[in-house]
Amino acid sequence: MTLRIDISGLPPRRLRFAASPLAELTAMLHVLAEPGHHPKVAGWAGDVWAGLRPELAERLREAEFLWRSSRADFLVPAHPRPTLAEELDDVDRIDDETYVTAALVTTCGSNRVHFTAPSPLTDATARERALHLAQARGTLQETFAERLLADPAAVRARVRHTLEQCAEAFFDATWARVAPQLTTDVRVKNDLLRHQGIAAALTSISDALTLTPDGHHIVVDKLQDNATTAHDTGITFLPSVFGRPHLVAIHAPGWPPVVQYPVAEASPPKPVTLETVTLRLEALAHPVRLRLLRTLARGPHTTGELAHAWELTPPEVSRHLAVLRRAGLLTTQRHGRYVRYSVNLTDLTALGADVLTAVLR
Repeated sequence: MTLRIDISGLPPRRLRFAASPLAELTAMLHVLAEPGHHPKVAGWAGDVWAGLRPELAERLREAEFLWRSSRADFLVPAHPRPTLAEELDDVDRIDDETYVTAALVTTCGSNRVHFTAPSPLTDATARERALHLAQARGTLQETFAERLLADPAAVRARVRHTLEQCAEAFFDATWARVAPQLTTDVRVKNDLLRHQGIAAALTSISDALTLTPDGHHIVVDKLQDNATTAHDTGITFLPSVFGRPHLVAIHAPGWPPVVQYPVAEASPPKPVTLETVTLRLEALAHPVRLRLLRTLARGPHTTGELAHAWELTPPEVSRHLAVLRRAGLLTTQRHGRYVRYSVNLTDLTALGADVLTAVLR
């Protein structure tokens, strides 16, 4: 299942990499709505929620349907601006029908490809369907949809004010921290695009993005079967720190294609092989080795010390330590004629919190 973006005949200058304050803000808002998707920034999310004024927290819950399960198309700009205010000004210039349709496609869970006409602002059947879908998703959803359909201008102003309040509460400070990383990524990607071509640039983004052999289509590996074209609009790629691990693709008819991708981590961990995982699990499956690990977790020990502590012979201890060392769960350090063993806590932790807790208990 894929999204195919037709770029046949598109000049290289129509493929752009840029940073977007609005797209990064709504990536942050998604983290706040679904912190379980983003464990590496869960601490940040907890701190933000703890510091929010109750009124703003309530506003975010009221409007979270614009960014929780998917992103409203107007929140991921195809033409990024230097500031959040400028991007919000661009959103203000969208007509009510386009805005409302995009908002309700997101909040009501409709398929973007088929939810293009007629508008729920002008068609009674489309309106009834939107309200029915909203009602099925909860009271906040229903109220949001009702207000949006009854008074689009008022709801649009309220959403903008909410985003501006987010800027004051947490976004401006966080943006100042991540913007240099995004700017660097944009520069690297544009250099790749200019010197090595679109295929190299796509490969540097994600394994989920590929260029067809004829160079006519970008293929996005997502759980959908859709297609769009970038012929008249070009295509925009937006890096994101807070979007990790999501790859967001805007592709609704009438909207320029946009892909928001997670920037690469500064030093991504090397994947552990299945063979290594198997060795470690087998090493931990023996009760004696678990006991030895428990002792070593409290500090370095020699073979003789471990033998004395657990009433084992030194050869027995040596055999068990050899298994743990082959699995990469121990480190050693020589002090004169003594070799002291220590637990490799980093790799032991990677196996899971429950394993580490059992060893340290």
